[in-house]
Amino acid sequence: MTPDVLLVVSLFALACAVVVGGAGLLTLRLLSRTSLVLQLMVIALATVVSVVGGMAAVASQMYVSRHDLTVFYSVAGVAGLVSLAMAAVLGRQLARDSRTLRSAAASIGRGERVAATDRQSNNEFTALAGELAATGERLAESRARENQIEESRRELIAWISHDLRTPLAGIRAMAEALEDGMVEDPERYYTQMRGQVDRLTGMVDDLFELSKIHSGTLRLTLQSVSLYDLISDTVAGLWPIAEAKSLDLRFAGETGLTILADPRELSRVVGNLVMNAIQHSPGGSSIVVSVTARAGSGSGSGSGSGSADHAVISVTDAAGGIPEQDLGRVFEAGWRASGPRTPAAEPLGAGGAGIGLAIVQGIVQAHHGEVRVFNVPNGCRFEVLLPRHPVATR
Repeated sequence: MTPDVLLVVSLFALACAVVVGGAGLLTLRLLSRTSLVLQLMVIALATVVSVVGGMAAVASQMYVSRHDLTVFYSVAGVAGLVSLAMAAVLGRQLARDSRTLRSAAASIGRGERVAATDRQSNNEFTALAGELAATGERLAESRARENQIEESRRELIAWISHDLRTPLAGIRAMAEALEDGMVEDPERYYTQMRGQVDRLTGMVDDLFELSKIHSGTLRLTLQSVSLYDLISDTVAGLWPIAEAKSLDLRFAGETGLTILADPRELSRVVGNLVMNAIQHSPGGSSIVVSVTARAGSGSGSGSGSGSADHAVISVTDAAGGIPEQDLGRVFEAGWRASGPRTPAAEPLGAGGAGIGLAIVQGIVQAHHGEVRVFNVPNGCRFEVLLPRHPVATR
């Protein structure tokens, strides 16, 4: 075949393909809102018509015999029917996969878990189905966490409302009695009112501290802190409350351990843990506050040398322990294991809004540490792991 003839054949084929392709695109545009199966059949038909049309145009210029043209058209027709059938089958598979993926997306929108589906008709749809299933799992976990946070928020509001209402009602009653002159010993009423005001002040302080922790605005002033001195001062301040319940509150452990920390916030941590133990310990039992050094990230006990990486502050009580199903919730704001309690039934200064342990966790995390709780024989132990020299602070 000479170059001129080859050029003519190519031009005829190109012209036919352009005409048929343009018609096919126009048809697809008109059928843009129809089934995917029909659109694939249009593409297959346009391909066959383009090939047949080009061959027919070239054959008519080459004076091919009628017999040969008949044979060519027969072969082209059979091939076209097979192509349309294959396009229809592929279109049905793609449509089925599309419905499956659409159903999975709708399930995610309704907050339902998406089960892993069987392999799709191609790798792309299979990967998309797997990603939808994984996304559904992540969203379900996120919704579960959100529901848990919302439940904790409702519990916190309920406890705060309860704990605020009782002392306020008491203050109002005592104030009215003083105004009416119905009190034989006003000084006793003044003392009780002062105690209730101190309790309310402590609750407000706790709420403010918790809001700083949750908003990320808690700022630490780090300095070298002797844990023995800090814990001794805290234990001494709470000793009268423990003595009123006949509790044996004592310190144990190392006396020369120092860390880099915020002394005010760390005192709050120790105080909240000790107060929590006092609240739940029966009279006559003991509460032990100890300090030890631990090497590494908390795996294994150190020898107490200055090369240890962490300091461990622990508070151990004999209050009977915590139910295993509740161990994971003790640091949630507003959560309490017991039923409603009136503040009057608690030790003076106990606060009681159910956020003391949440504050402990927030402060410890701000120090890049970890707080955990586990049961021991006849009680439980809270452990605070703090790095001796934190890399960065908030």
